[in-house]
Amino acid sequence: MSTPSHSTVQRDKAAGEARIHEPVMAGEVTQILSLGRPLRIVDATVGTGGHAAALLAAAPASACLLGLDRDRTALTVAAQVLSRFGSRVILHHGDFADLAPALARAGFAEIDALLVDLGMSSFALDNPARGFSLRLDGPLDMRMDQESPDCAADLVNQASEAELARIIWAYGQEPAARRIARAIASARRRRPITTTGELRSVVERARGRARHGRIHPATRTFQALRIAVNGELERLSWLLEKAPGLLSAGGRMAVIAYHSLEDRPVKKRFFELAASAGFTMPAGRLLRPGAAEMARNPRARSARLRCLERVAA
Repeated sequence: MSTPSHSTVQRDKAAGEARIHEPVMAGEVTQILSLGRPLRIVDATVGTGGHAAALLAAAPASACLLGLDRDRTALTVAAQVLSRFGSRVILHHGDFADLAPALARAGFAEIDALLVDLGMSSFALDNPARGFSLRLDGPLDMRMDQESPDCAADLVNQASEAELARIIWAYGQEPAARRIARAIASARRRRPITTTGELRSVVERARGRARHGRIHPATRTFQALRIAVNGELERLSWLLEKAPGLLSAGGRMAVIAYHSLEDRPVKKRFFELAASAGFTMPAGRLLRPGAAEMARNPRARSARLRCLERVAA
């Protein structure tokens, strides 16, 4: 198996103790992407390897998988999880924008099956040191790629109040965006906001504490900052523009989204392509997880799966 270089990577203790992410809608994904007996599979968000293992187990023995991820620690785990598939697996540290060069390095002229899971992995979300979770106190980081220069604390403490309000409104769809941005600007004048707990408290003071059965008042703010720090929507836009053209004839692309900011552009792009002569949507407009999976894995409840197929000539 070809694995990423880990010469500068140290798996911290908290990451090592985090539970492995359960792949969302693994059965549906495997069924949709395995119908054409794919030989060249790409998991563009391979994470800790759950979906990738299921896809390889269902594929022909000659099939190979290229897995990409921005998180080197997750790739370390994926290498272990997928080790039983040996040289059939190639792992690459990078994101959607690295897809074309990664394909060339792997020797993939085209893609027969492409999976993109836009959700946050429990592996990172449950690790306080990564700063993604508002319920676990830790450094205000939120970088998917920890080699990226700027973290959430940089954005929170350096962006103007107006820019913070724009980000929280645009990426969090937060009605109280201006009030929250004003509270952040006021708090950071006293001292920098450096932890998730500090930011959570600032938002709670601006919006009020969480009510039973309601989402936490800081949820949308945390989502917005994570999206901004990682350039998630810009990268998704690039993927939707370029990836369909990399599919082989009969090749399929499946995307799992978790909120409307992700799902809306996926839906729009797939419908546009399906209206042309070159593509179709073989699984219908939308698939959702079953009741049993939602009960077992609450984080799957908002998942929306869409599939695009390039029509054979």
